[in-house]
Amino acid sequence: MTNTQTKSVTPQAASKPTELTTHGHTRIDNYYWLNDRENPEVIDYLQAENEHLEEVLAPVKAFREKLFEEMKGRIKQQDESVPYKEGHYYYYTKFVEGGEYPVYCRKAGSLEAEEEIMLDVNEMAKPHSYYDIGGLEVSDNDELVAFGEDTVSRRMYTLRIKNLKTGEIYPDAIPDTEGGSYAWAADNQTLFYIRKDPQTLLGYQVYRHTLGTDPAQDVLLYEELDNQFYIGLGRMKSKKYIALVSDHNGVATEYRLLEAANPTGEFVVFLPREKGHEYDIQHLETTFYVRTNWKADNFRLMEVKENKTNDRSAWKEVIPHRHHVYLQQLDVFKNHLVLGERKEGLIHLRVINRTNKEEHYLDFGEAAYVAGIGYNPDFNTDILRFGYSSLTTPSSTFDYNMETKEKTLMKQQEVLGGFDPNNYTSERFFVKSRDGAKIPVSVVYRKGTPKDGSAPLLQYSYGSYGYSTDPGFSSTRLSLLDRGFLFAIAHIRGGQEMGRKWYDNGKMLKKKNTFNDFVDVSEYLIQQKYTSADKLFAMGGSAGGLLMGAVVNQKPQLYRGVVASVPFVDVVTTMLDESIPLTTGEFEEWGNPKIKKYYDYMLSYSPYDNVKEQAYPNMLVMTGLHDSQVQYWEPAKWVAKLRTMKTDTNQLLLHTNMEAGHGGASGRFEALKEIALEYAFILNLVGIRE
Repeated sequence: MTNTQTKSVTPQAASKPTELTTHGHTRIDNYYWLNDRENPEVIDYLQAENEHLEEVLAPVKAFREKLFEEMKGRIKQQDESVPYKEGHYYYYTKFVEGGEYPVYCRKAGSLEAEEEIMLDVNEMAKPHSYYDIGGLEVSDNDELVAFGEDTVSRRMYTLRIKNLKTGEIYPDAIPDTEGGSYAWAADNQTLFYIRKDPQTLLGYQVYRHTLGTDPAQDVLLYEELDNQFYIGLGRMKSKKYIALVSDHNGVATEYRLLEAANPTGEFVVFLPREKGHEYDIQHLETTFYVRTNWKADNFRLMEVKENKTNDRSAWKEVIPHRHHVYLQQLDVFKNHLVLGERKEGLIHLRVINRTNKEEHYLDFGEAAYVAGIGYNPDFNTDILRFGYSSLTTPSSTFDYNMETKEKTLMKQQEVLGGFDPNNYTSERFFVKSRDGAKIPVSVVYRKGTPKDGSAPLLQYSYGSYGYSTDPGFSSTRLSLLDRGFLFAIAHIRGGQEMGRKWYDNGKMLKKKNTFNDFVDVSEYLIQQKYTSADKLFAMGGSAGGLLMGAVVNQKPQLYRGVVASVPFVDVVTTMLDESIPLTTGEFEEWGNPKIKKYYDYMLSYSPYDNVKEQAYPNMLVMTGLHDSQVQYWEPAKWVAKLRTMKTDTNQLLLHTNMEAGHGGASGRFEALKEIALEYAFILNLVGIRE
């Protein structure tokens, strides 16, 4: 493979057959060799694909730039977050004119005080083509901040410590940590962190570091021996405990607690892990509130005294289990409990007075929206901070008085360029899938857009890991809506929009429900004349990219074009290889193919394994060379195989960001270039080039 392509010549990776045998069944993988990023032939191929993309999309190069500038122009370049008070300081984040990265700031005692810059990420990022900060943790005396920095995009953070009084960044530099999982002890000298395995990229060890000492002498406190579990670490809201959690979604949870005032003590198990039992905890005074699925599929709320946590007979029910309501969030205040409850796909915020038990729900006044409990570090307040957005309402931060029920808008995302929410409208309805399940669908479009089948529509979904795709606002999406597109979110099974069973019915041996739901929604949108098959587009990323791969194998004729971003498409091979990062933790999502029934089921839908001789829609596939979640070779192999098998002349384009990983480019503006590429690809196919 050469990285110089003549016009009209499409790249083709060399076919080098590799036999892969499992359970007596042999698959031939002609592109297995692409999994070596150190191989110059692999790099040449990826670069050739990038050049081919630029050649094919050359007629819309100026349009891509216009879209980028248009989306960038909607962003208020000089902006600040709403400050929150923690301890003696008000903390906030700001962006400066032209700045790609945030500046982390604080003010002592009052918002009128002098600004202190904690970290100017624009300056810190200058020597690097990729840069990301992972988590900021300030010590109890407000003098030190711990943070992680990733300069590769593999989510392997180097832990650094900065003295906020002197500005000095200490020489203590600890590589391969879990960004954001740092916790200070109450002595302002001891810091706890999670070390990641450089091969699997899983956090698996918890260490104690003493300021000013050699990190090689750090003390190992805990090692997670089951590599199906993810671990996290943090200081609890009460500040009394440092919490270490081992969690495997859909399998089990186990918390360990250490009193922050006793940093050389041992982590004590809150309740041992038990298959099928998931829980999370909040601490207040001498009581723990426990959100648990013990005898409660959709979770219930219980409470228990500090010294009785291991005895479930001492747990007392506060909020019972409900079959139609999924208990998703919890926050605790001195006088109130706040619950985030998901019902019929939407979050409802419920406020309960802890003294008189009176309760009420917040009213949001829109049919489709997303709401969530914000960051509330102070127990001793009646003010709840929460976030709100909808398909037509920009992201908003509110302060809500839980006693007077007064709601104060603290900030709404400012969308420049003449945006008027009254120009747009949204709908929410349910579509019956082939097995009778009712799939929620959220749609947004500019008023006046015809619904007679003539308008183009972009349908988006994710549908895995219990992650709910809520109908929130996107300023970049306006570039589609203002050009006549409708945008639809299909809230398919595999997410958790309709409760825990919605997730359970879209995973493991029921995974095909996810794909079928998406296709059934597509067919409904065409039948109801929201669009037509020659103007329907589909988009999904990561596990949503797997979704894209599955639906184009199943019903390619339904779609004019598909965008698959960092797609997980080589399911069987990846899940068989436990050396690949994050594989083992996925067994409870997809199944373990070393067990034959899971192997057979995965093989029946794995997009790469099911590519066949048929016409495929126009396709744009996006990946990053350093992706830690979905390795670049999955989309690369998929595209290579599609090139040899497909019977159409439609566009098939692969874009590899040679400097980025799973999240794409770093920086608030650089990331827009990839969105501009996706939109230009879609718009060009329906003849819109300006």
